[in-house]
Amino acid sequence: MQRMLKSRVCFLTIMIIIPACSLRKESQGQRIISQQSTDFPTIGKIVRHENRINDLIPPDAKIELLASGFEWSEGPLWMQDAGGGYLLFSDIPRNSVIKWQEGAGIGLFMKPSGYTGITDYGREPGSNGLALDLQGRIIFCEHGDRRISRLEKRGGKKTLVDSYVGKRLNSPNDAVVKSNGDIYFTDPPYGLPKGYGDPRRELDFCGVFRLSTSGELTLLTKEMARPNGIAFSPAEDILYVAQSDSKNPIIKAFPVKSDGTLGSGKVLYDFRSLRGKYPGGPDGLKVDRHGNLFATGPGGVYVITPEGKLLGRIHTGKRTSNCAWGNDGSVLYMTVDDYLCRIKTKTKGANWRNM
Repeated sequence: MQRMLKSRVCFLTIMIIIPACSLRKESQGQRIISQQSTDFPTIGKIVRHENRINDLIPPDAKIELLASGFEWSEGPLWMQDAGGGYLLFSDIPRNSVIKWQEGAGIGLFMKPSGYTGITDYGREPGSNGLALDLQGRIIFCEHGDRRISRLEKRGGKKTLVDSYVGKRLNSPNDAVVKSNGDIYFTDPPYGLPKGYGDPRRELDFCGVFRLSTSGELTLLTKEMARPNGIAFSPAEDILYVAQSDSKNPIIKAFPVKSDGTLGSGKVLYDFRSLRGKYPGGPDGLKVDRHGNLFATGPGGVYVITPEGKLLGRIHTGKRTSNCAWGNDGSVLYMTVDDYLCRIKTKTKGANWRNM
């Protein structure tokens, strides 16, 4: 928007690449459809508030619909390989990570992805945000097992952290890896079966944390009621955190101190005037090489300057959970409710590098 013994190495990765033209798969009563041609259907529109948006998104840009039929898609992550690369993303209710590759379509990459227990764990038990560490290993924000984990090169998972001062985390939501290897992540209660008031909850706040490469966990701030998406500026001197609070839907900018902790945050963008106008609210976000934010908000992805000026919107018309740069760094993939979409831009992700 999760529970595991610390030393336990769990399940193996399951990877299936589906051949043939298009996939129509019945799963839990929903039909998953993956277009595998290069002629994808399109949705939505680009809303241009400032001329500067034309330097980032070309006038003829289209929102391509790559696949549909998911329950709640989240946490997109581009994986580079010798074949050109592929996208991974979470389907949280199905406790799965899905793989999409151009020309091959979709397949199951991992299940379970965020909950390995034996009883029902509510509506959103799976993994949420995904990230890469400096060695190219996948970092998982896990709802059900309430931890930050890492997929090891030989296929097993390792718990990196699941508690703070002896109390279990709420449900890690999104993460970003700093250039020194530290993992910054948010911990709202969305993955708990009963949310904020769940009796399983042990922390009385929702925090933004830093997990250092030495394994030390530091609480950076607990001032945000529902911290969610998280990203660094290109110079890593600002940490952006989105808040998915219907009463106060904002993005805050925190200066990053030399020791990696945060200074006093300020509101960069306020979505309150758009509440109820379009579906959804602030969730995941990414930053381009110029420092512009591509931040999900009501009805799509908002393009916002580092000064907080709205340049335009990638209007999907649906609840839009997150986004990620892919391919050569200029393609923005978006998880849009039950859809997977993308748009080709004229910019690139901040400090883009192929893993």
